[in-house]
Amino acid sequence: MARLKYTAAELFAAQALASHLKKELTEDILPYWSKKICKGDTGFYGRISGEEVIDPEAPVGAIMTSRILWTFSNAFRLFRREEYKKMAMQAKRLIINNFNDIEQGGIYWSINPDGTPLDTKKQIYAIAFCIYGLAEWNRASGDEEALELAKKLYRDIEKHSFDTCKNGYFEAFTREWSEIQDMRLSDKDANESKTMNTHLHVLEAYTGLYRVWKDGGLAAQLKNLIGIFLDRILGADAHLRLFFDDDWNCGYKIYSYGHDIEASWLLHEAALVLGDEATIGKVEKEVPRIAAAAGEGFTAKGGMIYEKDNATGHIDGDRHWWVQAESVVGYFNLWQLTGEPSGLENSIECWEFIRNNLIDRENGEWFWSIHQDGTVNRTDDKAGFWKCPYHNGRMCMEIIERTASMALETK
Repeated sequence: MARLKYTAAELFAAQALASHLKKELTEDILPYWSKKICKGDTGFYGRISGEEVIDPEAPVGAIMTSRILWTFSNAFRLFRREEYKKMAMQAKRLIINNFNDIEQGGIYWSINPDGTPLDTKKQIYAIAFCIYGLAEWNRASGDEEALELAKKLYRDIEKHSFDTCKNGYFEAFTREWSEIQDMRLSDKDANESKTMNTHLHVLEAYTGLYRVWKDGGLAAQLKNLIGIFLDRILGADAHLRLFFDDDWNCGYKIYSYGHDIEASWLLHEAALVLGDEATIGKVEKEVPRIAAAAGEGFTAKGGMIYEKDNATGHIDGDRHWWVQAESVVGYFNLWQLTGEPSGLENSIECWEFIRNNLIDRENGEWFWSIHQDGTVNRTDDKAGFWKCPYHNGRMCMEIIERTASMALETK
């Protein structure tokens, strides 16, 4: 991070933001999940609807479980509260005992409510999130069992998913690691063999793993991933391109503003954790460009809209919970790097939008989104396969930690 000096006014504003976010994290987000998603001491419910109804028959996803693990691991590392440790350990045991494919390697996509395997495909995105959560739990607790499984999953990805001929990572496989016809992460995605989204979260996972395991091969692959983003995924307009074939051809013209702003700070974080000065220099030149591209979807008092399809001109103007959370961090990171006041201003404005619109004051947690017309989306989940405490929880913890570090740096 280039800047080390901050004015008193900047520090005051950042500390005020961090104070609000600590309250939101510890009094709303984390209690909601620890009280409502747990099914006894061993499992989780797979879904809570937008109308706050628990679905005991819903399958449980690896993504939700690993995101719970990451969030409560990080919270335990920061605050050392036993209730956070208990949640993290419950998620860890579910991954090891129920999602872990002992025979074939990798992680199942989903399990039944009774803990038996349901969808056994190997989606690299989900395996990456398990690495991310397990590595963070090791970072918080020193748990070697978690670290060993994270290493094993890393090796599974490198063995089965890494394209040794044309670089990058393939999307998905059958349980036995054979080709699979439908590679899509969700119904919203194109059925292509390589995607920005999976590469972004493999990058994120490898960053987290490298923090706790300084392996040379891992370092090389993390550096390679950063290079893939700069050379393949980042377009000339500084937007991320989303879907690719084996040869890295992209026939789609979609701007995903939330992924743009999220990538702007995750790439920076990856370079800093890697510690390679040349890579840091390259990434820090691109961070402002990527954030500026994302800013095409940002309305200061109205949050960040979802996406634009440039082929059709269609704009999805909904303000999704995760996009707003990543905007708070992305703009804060931009301000820390460049000193540009609008970065801090946008971060605070986006938090104000969240506070005034997205937080469910009656039941806790955040709504999935605010529609373009300003109404609340109660159709999509409050908790489930994709709606997890990771984006909003991480937002809070990132700002809390960054602000604490800034205060120390200015002394």
